[in-house]
Amino acid sequence: MSKQIFKRRRITFSFEATAVGEVILMGDFNNWNPKKHPMKNDGSGTWNKTVVLSPGKYEYKFCVDGEWKKDPRNDQTCLNCFGTQNSVLNLEGL
Repeated sequence: MSKQIFKRRRITFSFEATAVGEVILMGDFNNWNPKKHPMKNDGSGTWNKTVVLSPGKYEYKFCVDGEWKKDPRNDQTCLNCFGTQNSVLNLEGL
């Protein structure tokens, strides 16, 4: 039997928002820590953050000037404990 090796992957998250001061990427991959993954504005209103993730299924959201937002580019969501939706990224089997 061959041993399957799962590689960590670089994943870039993007969020488009003009006229906002701060966008933070938060999810179960960083324990929903607001200090861990602040995003950078590329100057045209697109905020980006690249993280390295192991294979798995992750829930995440963007915090935009203090307001939680789902990823508008991702239609995969799940219900969270607050009765709202989190975005889901599935890297299982990669």
